[in-house]
Amino acid sequence: MILIVDDKKENILPLKKILEVHGLPSDSAESGEEALLKILKRDYSLIIMDVQMPGMDGFEVVETLSGSSRTKDIPVIFLSAISKEKKYIAKGYESGAVDYITKPVDPDLLIMKVKTFLKLYEQHKELKDMRDLLSKEIEIRKETQQELMLANENLEFKVVERTSELTQNNEQLELRNTELQQFAWVVSHDLKEPLRKIETFVKLLRDRYLVEDEKAVDYANRTVGSASRMTSLINDLLDYSRLSSSVVPEEVYLDDVVSEVLADLEYQISDKKARIFASGLPRIEGIPGQLRQLFQNIIGNALKFSNPEIAPEIKITCERIASKDFDSDVSETGNFYRIQVRDNGIGFEEQYLDRIFVIFQSLHDRKSYEGTGIGLAIAKKIVERHNGLITAQSEVGKGANFIIILPI
Repeated sequence: MILIVDDKKENILPLKKILEVHGLPSDSAESGEEALLKILKRDYSLIIMDVQMPGMDGFEVVETLSGSSRTKDIPVIFLSAISKEKKYIAKGYESGAVDYITKPVDPDLLIMKVKTFLKLYEQHKELKDMRDLLSKEIEIRKETQQELMLANENLEFKVVERTSELTQNNEQLELRNTELQQFAWVVSHDLKEPLRKIETFVKLLRDRYLVEDEKAVDYANRTVGSASRMTSLINDLLDYSRLSSSVVPEEVYLDDVVSEVLADLEYQISDKKARIFASGLPRIEGIPGQLRQLFQNIIGNALKFSNPEIAPEIKITCERIASKDFDSDVSETGNFYRIQVRDNGIGFEEQYLDRIFVIFQSLHDRKSYEGTGIGLAIAKKIVERHNGLITAQSEVGKGANFIIILPI
């Protein structure tokens, strides 16, 4: 539902008619105070706001909406026939509006903008719902794991009863895993196509109609950037869900895997003048695509979180060890490999080590270092699927060393 706010009915009626022709339902308010009362009682996906009104003007209404967590994300388009000066347009954007249109307005352009911002709002809401659902799923899994731990502690006393409960819990976990995979596939399919259209339309708006307004171009660029980041998030979530699928392992040469990864990252390596050394990587039984993604995520992280004052240097080494232990002794007849990926980047505080392998967790400012917070969670899941272990050692300003244990 779209809310039209204007103190003149003769302005509201044609707008409602234009929206109605395009199948967009609308409501109206004839003052800022009335608009706020209506917004408290129902949800709106977009607000078309007049600037000059008796009592509260449009700027005051938008600033009030921006101060509430419930209403701050509702997109507002200012539509004015009087306040056409740049200072009013700038004030409109600064107050929190997504666009500022002066009259006379082209109905087709208005509808295109309305539909674009409606789609952005809907996608933002869907992404929030998806994150909430994933958070609930994680909490459910934690609760199930706690139940399993309790069952193990009481196993001697209630073997038959607890075995039955464990079987039921495992079936529930398998069902939830399947549902989560299906959910991720459906969401990715439904979100990717609208996102591509959003990026296309916003770029068209920017390049055709906003060229002379630097602030408008900046907002358009931010919108395109947000859509691009959302696409990356969807792709990473899809990758994460795929890791639960059954795949038959095969013989993999890790030297070849790392060479392919370095070829894929050639642009980033060249751009940062990075030096990468890899030697003595073994041949193991594994899943080639997943192992490629493992090294791509870890090497990509090393390039992303590099020290801006020093050219990145990444060393990848491997040694055969006696047991499945990070501190195991080197052994020529051991059944495991210890692979280390060491860099000279910005590092992190080791007290936060557990967080870096958790989905949606990031230790660094995402405005400075773009990412979805899923890469290392994917890496951990891949290593665990190969019956291995992964950890990291680091110190702020002195780089990081990721240690991977994989069975022969």
